[in-house]
Amino acid sequence: LKQKNKMIANLRNALRHNSSLCHLQPCRSATAIAQTSSNILHQSKSLQDAFSTACISNTRILSSITTTNTTNRYYGVYAWGQSKNGTLPLPTVVDEEGLLIESQTPSEGDKAVAQPASKGLVLSSGSDRVQVFDTPAEMDVGKAFGAEKEIAQYICSPLSSSSAVIFNDGSCAVWGDNSNGKLGLPNQTDTKFVTTPTKFQVPTVMEDEVNSMKGNNDDNMATKEIGFRTIRLGSRFSAAVTTAGDLFTYGFGGSVLDGMGMLGHGDGESYTTPKRVESLIEDGCAVDDVAVSDLHMTVLTTEGEVLTTGSGSYGRLGNLESADQLFLEPVELLGGMNTLQVVGGHAFSLVLTDDGMIHGWGRNDKGQLGTGGGMMVDMYAMNELPTPIEGYLENNKVVKIAAGHSHAAAITESGELYTWGSNQHLEPQLMTQLLHTKCVDVKCGMDYTVILDHFGQLYSFGQGKKTGVLGQASTKSVSVATLVEGMTHRTAVSISAGMSHFACLVE
Repeated sequence: LKQKNKMIANLRNALRHNSSLCHLQPCRSATAIAQTSSNILHQSKSLQDAFSTACISNTRILSSITTTNTTNRYYGVYAWGQSKNGTLPLPTVVDEEGLLIESQTPSEGDKAVAQPASKGLVLSSGSDRVQVFDTPAEMDVGKAFGAEKEIAQYICSPLSSSSAVIFNDGSCAVWGDNSNGKLGLPNQTDTKFVTTPTKFQVPTVMEDEVNSMKGNNDDNMATKEIGFRTIRLGSRFSAAVTTAGDLFTYGFGGSVLDGMGMLGHGDGESYTTPKRVESLIEDGCAVDDVAVSDLHMTVLTTEGEVLTTGSGSYGRLGNLESADQLFLEPVELLGGMNTLQVVGGHAFSLVLTDDGMIHGWGRNDKGQLGTGGGMMVDMYAMNELPTPIEGYLENNKVVKIAAGHSHAAAITESGELYTWGSNQHLEPQLMTQLLHTKCVDVKCGMDYTVILDHFGQLYSFGQGKKTGVLGQASTKSVSVATLVEGMTHRTAVSISAGMSHFACLVE
């Protein structure tokens, strides 16, 4: 990648040199002038073609980095935003044993205490320790997660202050907000906030297998450790997908008041230990990805089918029914379509199909479904069935989507970025500030957005008040996509947006 960037710089210089040749070469005749001009144009055309080829090659390299298996590569980690009780395990947050470093300067109330930029601003909020990092800070991976670990995925929860990492061996660690036992750590069910990255595991021997093994004293009965494809952390419950395509869910299972069935086990119960969704096994469904919202869950199978479960209020399940579902059921209107991606916000879901179309359903009180609707929408607005999102996206093929708490974003195949929601835009709006580059990835948090372009540079905009989550050396909000200056010296390859914290992997 560095060689490609150097090649592009050299070609730019050569083009500039060629453009001034007509002022440097004396020509004695009209024929000579014509010949010289023709040569210059020919050389410039060749250089421009080479420049374009290099840029395209560079783009493909970055695109492949963000989409291919990363387990055989070593990455550094940069993070910023609000670190509550160790949400960001940066060198100034945790010690050599991964424990929280006590503040050197006492603070009172919610008043920020001035500290060196590398330490962040220290806030106090009751018994919680909160630090704010408004500029990118490099994480000591060995110190935070163990010297022998290399990170393949860094995952922030866009709905809470929880985080997870998946290592190159498929193992996983989780930490952060553990309300409702949503981190799935059986030994810490009563711990409200897990301050240290802790190994996450799921049962390796299922109940039916245990029953068949009763009376068996073989010491080798347990299977090998399970690897993880992804993990999604929500505001009340979480889900993990193994490399074998099994889905495990845990945390809050629902209530009569809030709705029930978000874990998909058929009983509406809560579980603090990860439990495999057996109905998927019975139906022969392998899971590719999952989106975890506040009170419902959306699952994408390896066959491109979309399933939902949980609370039916505000059209969350996409099947025109307000009744809760205890089991995962297909979204009927998407039947026959091949879905490539699913994402979810607080109370809405979006899917991307292979024809480049986005379909959304659920709550639409802040324009998060991008369907328009005049100057404003009311607090009860919703779509109970999957609805195509068009507007300015019409005739544009979308290749990637993202969802935050109440807003969403999409990238087209030409690298353009569109956003909507958060009561800012009721339908997709083109981010013209990014037309000079090609976007390859986007992530949304709590009313903010971060973009990765094909050169590995980051841009951010949205609400950064008090959190510094935009990484712009300020805790103020930014209305337009702005380059994150603190990351220009590194090449980012993967990004993840949390509710008020952010992390990225860099080469």
